Order: sequence, then C-alpha cells, then structure tokens
Amino acid sequence: MPPRTGGTRVVLDGTTLGIGALVALADGAAEPEVAPEARERAQRSWRTAQRLAAAGRLYGRGTGVGAHRSVAVDTQDEAGHGLRILRSHAGGAGALLPARQARAMLAVRANQLLAGGSGVRPAFVDALADALRLGVHPAVNEYGAVGTGDLTALAQTGLTLIGERPWLGDPASGLPAPVALEPGDALALLSSNALALGQAALAGHALDTLLRASHAVTALSLTAVSGSLEAYAAPVHALRPYPGAARAAAEVRRLLGASDPGPLAGPVPEPGRRLQDPYGFRAFPQVHGCALDAAEGLRRIVEVEINCPSENPLMAPDGSAAFHHGGFFAAPLGLALDGLDLAVLQSAQLSAARLTALGRSDLTGLPAFLAVGPASSSGAMILEYTAASALAELRSCAQPASAGHTVLSHGLEEAASFASQAARQALRAVDAYGTVLACELVTAVRALRMVPTPPRTPSFTTAAAALPAGTEDRPLTADVQTAAELLPVLAQL
Repeated sequence: MPPRTGGTRVVLDGTTLGIGALVALADGAAEPEVAPEARERAQRSWRTAQRLAAAGRLYGRGTGVGAHRSVAVDTQDEAGHGLRILRSHAGGAGALLPARQARAMLAVRANQLLAGGSGVRPAFVDALADALRLGVHPAVNEYGAVGTGDLTALAQTGLTLIGERPWLGDPASGLPAPVALEPGDALALLSSNALALGQAALAGHALDTLLRASHAVTALSLTAVSGSLEAYAAPVHALRPYPGAARAAAEVRRLLGASDPGPLAGPVPEPGRRLQDPYGFRAFPQVHGCALDAAEGLRRIVEVEINCPSENPLMAPDGSAAFHHGGFFAAPLGLALDGLDLAVLQSAQLSAARLTALGRSDLTGLPAFLAVGPASSSGAMILEYTAASALAELRSCAQPASAGHTVLSHGLEEAASFASQAARQALRAVDAYGTVLACELVTAVRALRMVPTPPRTPSFTTAAAALPAGTEDRPLTADVQTAAELLPVLAQL
C-alpha cells in the first residue's frame, strides 16, 4: 500500500511532468492533479478523432490492427471491435509487476493522454488519476512487449479500467468507477510505451542517486590509499571539456574540501610516494563522467516521451488531420537505456578495482585485506567476491537489448527497439551496482578507521556513524546492507 501523501500534489498537464514527480506518484508520495486546460486538450483530441473517423477510416477504429490493418470493421461492430482488441491483447505472461512499476505506468499514460493526440475519451484520464489517488493498480505481467508499444500491459490496464479485471492494492477510499468503452478508445489507450517509460524513469532515478553517492565513496577510498588529486584538478578537465568528467572531478574535490588540485588526498606519505595511482582512482572522472552524461541523456529522453503524444494514429492539434506514423517505436529510449547500463558497468568495474586496492598493503600501508588479529585472518577479503558476483550480474544487464531482432504480425512489423527489455535490465542494474558500491564503502570506512588520523569529512563521519565498528573476522552481510541503505544519504552530501 503506498504511503499517504499528506497533501503533496503533482500536476499532470501533458507537458511538464519530470522524473522526480513521476517517481513520487509511483511511490505514493504525491497525488495527481489533472490540469483543467490539459483535460480540455484531451477533449478536443477526442472530438477530432470522432469527426475524422466518421469521415473516413482510421487505423484501429474502422479497421483491424496489425496484419489486419486492411480489414474493415462493420459500423455496427465498432464497440465490440474495441472490446475484442483489449481482450485479445491482454495476453501478457510471467510474474506480476511490483505496484510502483504499475503505478509509474499509470502516471505516464495519464500524462501522455493529456498531451492531446490520442483521441481517447477523457474519462480514461480521470480513471487513471483516480487509481493513483486511491492507491490501486492493475495486475500487469512482466512479458508481452518488445519496445513497439506496451500492448499487453495496457490491454490489461484497459480491461481493469472498464471493470473486467480487478484492481490490486489497498484502496484509500473505494475504487475507480468503471469507464464505458466506446468506439476508438481501445487502440488509443494501447498505443504507448508507458510501462517501459515508467520503468526507465524508476531505474534512471535510482541510478542517478547511486552515481552521486559514488563521488562520496570514491573520495573515501582515495583518502584511504593516500591518492593524488592531480587527476581531479580543474585545469585537467577544462582542457578536455566533457561535462560529466568535470562534474565527477569537482564533486570529489568538494567532498574532500580541496579547493585546488593539492598533492594528496590523504596524509603526506613517506618519501618515494606513487607518481600515479591505479586506474580505479586516476581514471575515475573520465569513466564515471560517461555514466553521469548517460544518466542525463536518459532523463532528457524520458521527459520528452512522457510529455508528448505518440499514439498511432495521431490527431493533429488543430483538428485538421490524423497521422499514421511510427512514433511508438521506442528506439531513443532503448538506446539510452543500453548506453546507461554500459556506462554504469564501467563505473562499477572501477569500484571493484578500488575495493581490491584497499586490501593491498603496498597501497594503504595497512594489513592485507584490512584484517586484524592472527596472521591468517581474512578481514574484508570476501567482499571482493561479493562485489565480483554483483558485477557479473551487472555485466549481464549491460548486454545491449537494442541489438535484438524480431519479425511479427505476418512480417508487417519487421523490427523492434526492445526498450521494454532494456528497461527491465536497467532496473536489475540498480541492485547490482548498489551492491558493488556498498562493498567498496564498507571496505573504505574500515580502512580509514585503521589509519592514525581518520578524516573529518562529512562523508566519513556519516558513514562511520552508521557502519559497525568491529574489525574481527565476522559475517559482513549486515554491513553491506547498511552501506547500501546509506548510499542515498551520501548522495545528498
């Protein structure tokens, strides 16, 4: 059951919905408010569709769908045709999606319909907003889309909206009233990638948090190995001006309280200090900067898609025409998700490398694996294995979904973006990357507790206050869990 909102509202107007607000709706931390002018825009789109359908055939209204696009629908059968579309397309399979993913889909679809262009009756927008407000969601199965429209998920949603399927959840006060299905509503409701977009928004938001937390974790590890800040110097990144790299370097400098490059991040070492650090430290801005840029790129694409009409056919804003097109083909989304997963993998690999470095006496001056006690003690050794396991999962998630191929519907649809698969991979990548980063955080804090003078930076004091202090050989599962829960806190520093 989503938490009660306490009066926080998100205005759905079809043009300005951001990822943060969408996530708040998905989590039940806010309630939707439909902008009157946006509802009127949807109303005009519905009137346009009614008028154009009466004057000539529109795909999915006066015709069948997919390979049946040229099969005419009898005017006496238009209502039955729409109901058959919903029933026949509600063929998803696999596990039921978590409530927040289904709610994200509802919010996306409501806002898209308010952008105008679908021709659906505004009563469906009202019902979608009511479901969000009341804390209920449709039962939606995981499998059924390939990035050319979330047909099965939205068909299941449509049947729920008209009362043929039950709502899930613990309603705050009743259920949305069933909506009567009229000719043209079915395909207008289905023609969207709302589920993939909602999942992409959730994944992108979570990964953005982890990427920001990475600055703090890296700064701690850099301090623990007495690493050089030369690689983070502003002049270095001004001469090679990638926005993400410059931001990553600046964040590490800020978190360490370094206003200039400085010779060292940690205590001054003995003569003969390293001239250069391993890549995990020295190349962090360049590698992590790519992930920051990819996350920003995904945000831009998601916010374009959730604030524009993509339905086929698309009603012109001035009511003059309907366009048959391929705007539902989610290539931009799929490629952006694949790119982000690949970039996050690169950052995670550096995190695992830093974790290994923290266990090396030649880099830290501390006992191997940060072990305390008898010489055979293992210390934090096992965290390398845990991180490597999570890294293997992340590597699987980073296999580009957009490289897939399929031919469907008698050859009419001979390609797909597989954005739906990319969105699910990005959601899995969140947990995997968070685990790698949490393992590094546990190890970095352990190392800094063992140096003669631990740093007084907010990152260290915050982490040290939350993580267990014992250094004896013991299970570290709870430490990693605590560290994972601490990452969003570090992201805000």
